[in-house]
Amino acid sequence: MIMADKLTPVERIKTASDGLRGSLAASLKDELTGAIREDDQALIKFHGMYQQDDRDRREERSEKKLEWLYSFMIRLRLPGGFMTAEQWLGMHHIAGEHSTGVIKITTRQTIQLHGILKSHIKPTLKSFDTIKLDSIAACGDVNRNVTCSANPLESKVHQQVFEYAGKISEMALPKTRAYYEIWLDKEPLLNKEEEIDPLYQDRYLPRKFKISIAIPPNNDVDVFSNDVALIAIVENDELKGFNIAAGGGLGTTHGNNSTYPRLATVLGFCDSEEKTLKAIYEIMTIQRDHGDRTDRKQARLKYTIDRMGVDDFKKELETRCGFALEPARPYEFTARKDHFGWVKDDHGNWYYTAFVETGRVTDDSRAAFKKAFYEIASTRKVNFRFTANQNIIISDVSEEDKIFIHSILEKYGVVAVTELSSAIRTNAVACVAFNTCPLALAEAQRYLPSLITKIESLLAKYDMLEDPISIRMTGCPNGCGRPTLAEIGLIGTAYGKYNLHLGGDRLGLRLNRKYKENLEESEILSELDSLFDAYSRERVNAESFGDYINRKNIVA
Repeated sequence: MIMADKLTPVERIKTASDGLRGSLAASLKDELTGAIREDDQALIKFHGMYQQDDRDRREERSEKKLEWLYSFMIRLRLPGGFMTAEQWLGMHHIAGEHSTGVIKITTRQTIQLHGILKSHIKPTLKSFDTIKLDSIAACGDVNRNVTCSANPLESKVHQQVFEYAGKISEMALPKTRAYYEIWLDKEPLLNKEEEIDPLYQDRYLPRKFKISIAIPPNNDVDVFSNDVALIAIVENDELKGFNIAAGGGLGTTHGNNSTYPRLATVLGFCDSEEKTLKAIYEIMTIQRDHGDRTDRKQARLKYTIDRMGVDDFKKELETRCGFALEPARPYEFTARKDHFGWVKDDHGNWYYTAFVETGRVTDDSRAAFKKAFYEIASTRKVNFRFTANQNIIISDVSEEDKIFIHSILEKYGVVAVTELSSAIRTNAVACVAFNTCPLALAEAQRYLPSLITKIESLLAKYDMLEDPISIRMTGCPNGCGRPTLAEIGLIGTAYGKYNLHLGGDRLGLRLNRKYKENLEESEILSELDSLFDAYSRERVNAESFGDYINRKNIVA
């Protein structure tokens, strides 16, 4: 039993929060500040929000003795990254009325809006509620948005697998009605016992929890980076069940060697929906009961598993489940990619995957993405799917509508951007970082596109412009953009400086390693120039850049 004085402050806030209510209602009514109370800043995450401020204007406002320019980010809960045309239209208007107007696709297949003022939070969430969308548990120490292989092209049983994302999301939702009371003005339950939460209790989890589902042979979701990874086992176009892995997580802390990225370990196979959901539930209860609540840097499931040992963790899981996991079934990943352009599924429906650089859906000099997607949604003849690589799929297009939908994409420049962007650009991922993320040490989404332009010049010099090298950048080591699973990972250490990581593979099965520290742009380009030169001369057959780095042991 952990003594109360050893628990982190967040643990105290959670247990004293009255089911995540805290003093949020009072914080919202305080018109003297654009912020909310300190304890409520931890609780609001469980409602799918982060308090942020415009970091570009911090110094200016501090000099004028003004409060920082606070605002909020709201992230939606979209299991498997699916949205109807009606929901897209609603979101488009909500973004324009209440946020910066930019629709941000995240690396977990959902949408987040930035720049929402405190007085706009309730109107925003009420508007989302009218189109059957919510932000419950999109952040916080609970299960986050469940991701799933995005494109129905992956398998004839894609829909069956995709439905698991929704089932898992519902199973892992907190029981508290706080969201409905605070944001939607619903009446409190008369019987508070209905809020008793056997999964989360009043402690919730020690840290965030992520679940993902992949359909081999495409690991488009980077499944092993998650706390729980499900690998669909499909034989003769029939879903047999799932291999279950646990303990993935990529976040670290600079200078703290006790923190590290880890890929999930495969534990075994479940042959039914009942067993699969039970196993996930009990993995969460083990983490609830055994996760570290005294140090948030050591609180993710990966550390719990490493402390317990994989064998003991599996034994505890099987005890709680009441059944043994079967031996893992064979599977193989041969790709980790989005299928850009048009593809057709086995039911005759068409899907167009558009490249959306760093996931920012807006209108700029290259393409009018917002106008294009709004016009397409206005036809009510499509759905939308988001990929874990921050791209968007125009989904479920009939044969007779394909030409018309394509004409809209072409008219607004979306086709040109998708078809003319280089392989390394379409393989790039970046987190939000500046100007809103309070954890950012360096730029990411605002900077990576221009850096890639310079890297493209290096690749062209060695006739490698079509080499699909994966590159990912984050403004801090928390891992939101999955930089340690890229062939080239750039992790911010200070403004304008990055650690350069090398040697990940193209399938998401091998972590990269730190090569050089605190590099400025000129140093990054110089290092890559030398490495590309050697790679172009010494690679074997179709060897990838990451495999070359690994084979040559370039990173110790």
